[in-house]
Amino acid sequence: MTATSVALIGANGHGMHHRRHVAEFAERGLVRLVALADTRPVVDPPEGVPVYTEHAALLAETKPEVVIVCTPPHTHLALTRDALRAGADVLLEKPPVLDRAEHDALLAEQDATGRVVQVGFQSLASPALVRLRAAVAAGELGTVRQISVLGCWRRDDAYWSRSPWSGRRTVDGRPSLDGALANPFAHAVMQTLAVLDAPVLRVEIDWLRVRPIEVEDTATLRVTLAGGARVLVAVTLAGEEHVDGELTVYGDRGVAELAFRSDLLRLPADPAAVLVEGRESLLENLLAHRATGAPLLSGLARTAAFTTVIEQLRVATPPYQVAPRALAVDGGHRTLVGVNAVLRRCAAEGALMNELSTPWGANGPDRTANG
Repeated sequence: MTATSVALIGANGHGMHHRRHVAEFAERGLVRLVALADTRPVVDPPEGVPVYTEHAALLAETKPEVVIVCTPPHTHLALTRDALRAGADVLLEKPPVLDRAEHDALLAEQDATGRVVQVGFQSLASPALVRLRAAVAAGELGTVRQISVLGCWRRDDAYWSRSPWSGRRTVDGRPSLDGALANPFAHAVMQTLAVLDAPVLRVEIDWLRVRPIEVEDTATLRVTLAGGARVLVAVTLAGEEHVDGELTVYGDRGVAELAFRSDLLRLPADPAAVLVEGRESLLENLLAHRATGAPLLSGLARTAAFTTVIEQLRVATPPYQVAPRALAVDGGHRTLVGVNAVLRRCAAEGALMNELSTPWGANGPDRTANG
C-alpha cells in the first residue's frame, strides 16, 4: 500500500501534537510527511521536510493528498477551501468555522471538489458515544429530556498568553472566540449535541471571566433542540477539584452517564460504568475513508449544530468579569470559589448560573451574576 502524502499547515503550538501523530503513522508506513507551513519560524522541523510560510506555495509544489489545518479559527475557511481546491482531503482542527455561512460555504466546496473535511472533534470518535446513541435510539432511556455535561479544569495565566489569539473574541477584525466553550470544552459541547443530532432551536448563555481576557473561562450554556430536549453545558477553567468531564443523559425511563474523554459508559441497566474500547483516531478514520469509503466519524456536516451554537455566542453579550473578592489567587492560578458546586447544580437542574443564587458579583457598575 502506498503511503498517503500529508502536509501540516500550522506546525507550531498544537501543531506539534499533529506532527507526533503523523510521525507515528509514518513509522507504520501509512503516511509520509511532505511539507510543513507556519507564519512563524517552525520549531525543530524534521530533516528533509520542506517548510513554507505561504500555504499556497505548499499546496502547489508538494500536492499533498491530505492536509491537516491547525491554525486559528478565523483562518480556517480560506485555508481549507484552498486545500480542497488543490485536490486534498482535510483534517481541520475544531472549531471548524465560526458561523453557519462559512460552514455552508465549506460544505458546498466539498460537493464541488469531491473532497472531504474531517473536523478534529475527537469526542465523536468515542465508541462509548456510539453505544450510548444506540441505546437512546432503542428506547432504553425512554424519551430524552435533558443532556448535561459538567467539566471543571484549571488554566493558569500562561495558558491565556500562549499565542496572539489566546483569550480573544476577535483577531484582525475576524471572530476568534478562544474561550472555554469554543476551544477546550468544544469536545464536550459537540458530544452533547451528538447524542441526539437534532437541529438547534434556541441558545441561551450565562458566562463570565476571572481575568482581563475577552472571552469566557466559566460558562453555562443551554441549547433547546428540535423535539424539546435540552442540552446544558456547565464548565470552567477556574475550577476547584478537577472534573474531567461528566456527560449525563436524562430520560423518562432511566439515566445514562458517559465520561466523555475516557469512554466510560453506564447505561440504565448497568450497575457500574464500563470501558467501551475501540477508539479510532480521526486521521486513521480519514485514511480508511480514502481507502475503503468508511464513514467519517467527524465529517463537516455532522458538526453543523456546533457551528450554529458558536454563531449565537458570537452575537451574545460578552462575558462579564467577576469581582476579585470571589477569587482565590495562587501564583498564576485564579480559582472561582464555589464554582464546582454551582456548576454541578446547574448541570443537574438544567439551569444557567444566573437562574441560581450565586455568590459572584461582576466587576462593573450595576452588574451582578444574577443580572
